[in-house]
Amino acid sequence: SSAPSGFAGALALAILMMPVVVRSTEEMLKLVPNELREASLALGVPKWRTILKVVLPTSVGGITTGVMLAVARVAGETAPVLLLVWGNPLINMNPFEQGQSSLPLYVYQQYAAGQSASIDRAWAAALVLIAFVMVLNLAARGVARWKAPKTGR
Repeated sequence: SSAPSGFAGALALAILMMPVVVRSTEEMLKLVPNELREASLALGVPKWRTILKVVLPTSVGGITTGVMLAVARVAGETAPVLLLVWGNPLINMNPFEQGQSSLPLYVYQQYAAGQSASIDRAWAAALVLIAFVMVLNLAARGVARWKAPKTGR
């Protein structure tokens, strides 16, 4: 078995995030109207500049939303953290050595301890986790609304 490492946990969570981000990015890029691309290319703009200046700015709101929702999803993951990072009651600044903790793991450990004070700490940590995910979701909706293509109304 390998030594615990925060980097390994972060890598596992990033791999878990990847399909959500790729899928939402793909969908957002498909939503950009072909007329926009064709108009840019018709003006003699190279394809790479069309992608940078027309396609990406049009779809950046949706892409950002997808990334934030994926981050919110992995924020609550416990299994990869439990298996790869093992947890640590102390703050460890080195991501490559020793265990580290995460909020979901802390909730689990405090609840498992069973005393009334530790169960209160578990509920408080769960509230912080819910608030974090809620703020990310609200930010994602705000970015999506702010960056949404303006309709002619």
